[in-house]
Amino acid sequence: MAEPYDLIVIGAGPGGYVAAIRAAQLAMKVACVEKRPSLGGTCLNVGCIPSKALLDSSELYHLAKERFGKHGIQVGNLGLDVPKMIARKEEVVRGLTTGIRGLFKKNKVDSHFGFGRITSPTTVQVKNAEGQERSLEAKHILIATGSEPIELPFLKFDGQTVVSSTEALCFEKVPEHLLVVGAGYIGLELGSVWKRLGSRVSVVEFLPRIVPMADLEVGALLFKSLQRQGMEFHLETKVTGADLKDAKAVVRTETKDGKALDFPCDKVLVSVGRRAFVDGLGLDEVGVAYEKKTGKVPVDAHFRTNVPTISAIGDVIAGPMLAHKAEEEGVAFAEALAGKAGHVNYETIPSVIYTWPEMASVGLTEEQVKEQGTAYKVGKFPFLANGRAKAMDETEGLVKIIADAKSDRVLGVHIIGPRASDMIAEAVATMEYSGSAEDIARTCHAHPTLSEAVKEAALAVDGRAIHL
Repeated sequence: MAEPYDLIVIGAGPGGYVAAIRAAQLAMKVACVEKRPSLGGTCLNVGCIPSKALLDSSELYHLAKERFGKHGIQVGNLGLDVPKMIARKEEVVRGLTTGIRGLFKKNKVDSHFGFGRITSPTTVQVKNAEGQERSLEAKHILIATGSEPIELPFLKFDGQTVVSSTEALCFEKVPEHLLVVGAGYIGLELGSVWKRLGSRVSVVEFLPRIVPMADLEVGALLFKSLQRQGMEFHLETKVTGADLKDAKAVVRTETKDGKALDFPCDKVLVSVGRRAFVDGLGLDEVGVAYEKKTGKVPVDAHFRTNVPTISAIGDVIAGPMLAHKAEEEGVAFAEALAGKAGHVNYETIPSVIYTWPEMASVGLTEEQVKEQGTAYKVGKFPFLANGRAKAMDETEGLVKIIADAKSDRVLGVHIIGPRASDMIAEAVATMEYSGSAEDIARTCHAHPTLSEAVKEAALAVDGRAIHL
C-alpha cells in the first residue's frame, strides 16, 4: 500500500481546494478528491463565476441598448448571440478551473477524480466515472463537499422547463417568460441576467420581502430598483403546483388572502435555498453526526466532527453558504491541523448580491442592533452626491454605516450602488480591527472615487458630512 496521506480533502470547491493548498504549504502530504471532472466545485463550475460572467455580459448588452446613447455613443443594429455569450462564460470557467490544476501541481497536491466515500475514520474509497475504485488512507479527512439546490416536492427539477441555477446558466435562448421561485440572491441575480436580455421575469416569494436577511432599508431600495427595471414581484405568495406540457409550464400559486394565481411560462427557476451535500459520503457508516433534514455537520472550534479524525468546513457546516466563508475556514482548518492558531471572525464575513445596483453588507443590520438594545448612530450618504458616480451615470443607491453610540465602533455597513462588492472590503477591514466610524472618516480617500461615499457616510454618523 502507498504511503498514507496526512490529509484527504473531499471536494475541490473554494473551501476544499484552498484547504488542500494551505495544508500542502504547511508541509503536509495532501490528496483532494473531486466528483466532477474539473476542479473548483459549484462556485467555479456552475455558481459564482459563471453567473458573474453572464451578469457582466448581460449588463453590457443592457447598457448598449439603453444607456450608451446618453454618453454620445451610437450603436446601430444591436444584436444578441446567446450561444456565444454562453461560450464566453464557459471559457472563463475553463480558464479558472485549469488554473486550480496548476496551483495543485505547484503545491504538490494530488488530485483524484471520482466520488469519495468515507469507509473508516482514516480511509476514503474513490469511484471514478468508469466505475473503477481505489482506496486512499490518511491521518485526517476533511469534508468540503458544499451544497446542492433544494428541490420542491411539488415542483421537481426536470432540467428543461423546471430548472435549478445550474441549468439557468445555460439556456440556449432567452426565455419569453421566466418565473423565479424565491427572492434570494440566486434568484435575483439570474433573474437580472435574463431580464436584461429580454425576458419577462416574474418572482414569487413566500415571505413579505425580498432578501430577508438584508438590512430592511437597503433591501427595500433594492426591491424598488428591480421593480423599476421591470422585474415583477409577487410577495407573500406560495407555489402550490404546476402543470407541464410541451416544454411549457403553468405554475399555480396562492396569495396570502387565498387568491389563486396562475403563471404560464416557458422556464421555471426554483431557487428556494440550498442543502448541504452529504449523500453517499458514508457518514452513517463511520458514525459522523449530522442533521438529517439539512445535511449540516456539527463541528467544534477547530472544525472537527464527533469523529476526531474527520473534519468539515464550508456549506456543510453552520453559517452562511458563501464561497469566501468556506475559503477562510479552509485556511483556518489547515493551520489548526498544523498546530497553528487558525481563526475565522464570523462577525466580519461580507455578503454581496450581484444585481445592478449591487448590494453588499457586513456586520449587523439596523434591525439586529435594535433587537440587541444597543444605542447606535447611523450615517448615510447617497451616490447621487458622489462625483465619480455622477460621472459614471450610476447615481442610484447609498452607503449606510451603523456605529455604537458610545464607542463609535462600526457595527455594520450596508451599501447599495455601483461596485458595492468592491467597496465593502474597506468596511470589512475596519471592522476586523474593531475600528470606528471616525477611523474611516479620517482616512484619506482618493478623489474622485466611489469609495468617497464610504468616507462621507462615516462623517455623517456624527452629522458632519461635507457634500450633503
